Amino acid sequence: MSMTNYEACAVIHNVRGDALITNTMSAMFAITAVSPGPLNLASVPLMGGASCLGLGLAIAQPDRQVLVLDGDSSLLLELGSLAQIADVAPANFIHFVFNNNLQFSGVANLERPGRKVDFCAMALAAGYASAAKIGEVAALAAALPDLLASPGPHMVQLEIATPHKFTQQTPQPEFPDLQFTRMGAESAAMMDALGTTR
Repeated sequence: MSMTNYEACAVIHNVRGDALITNTMSAMFAITAVSPGPLNLASVPLMGGASCLGLGLAIAQPDRQVLVLDGDSSLLLELGSLAQIADVAPANFIHFVFNNNLQFSGVANLERPGRKVDFCAMALAAGYASAAKIGEVAALAAALPDLLASPGPHMVQLEIATPHKFTQQTPQPEFPDLQFTRMGAESAAMMDALGTTR
């Protein structure tokens, strides 16, 4: 069983409240579409940076939930973040990994290495408070209230349907320039929304 990025993000949107969200790769496009606003921070073009950005936000904003919408290939670039997150043990931290088994989802159409990687097992070994694999929208909706109510950090490996691959007949749309400047713009918007200084 699996769900789409958009289905997963719609469920997260329904319960996010005033949570801060860091995001990357395919989850970035989905959360921007279903839950736009100044409390979202993309980590592109900082490949693999969503988890570390989320940790910094969780430390700086301990009274807010921080939701990290990570990519599977992105997390593989920064596996050391699991150890740091577990050491700090932010109670307000939920780490979602959008596991679609692709690198550069919808861009290079490359299968990611480590098809047997178990992100939940790695998170638990690092010292996360809990970890779960979820592949259905209803299961995600049922799990989120308890995750938000219990001290983290929590890992949630979301089983995401593999998107269609671009072909000569259905080519990839060109990325707008905004894609490469959005992290700075979104961080400024988030600081303004939180009333912090730049």
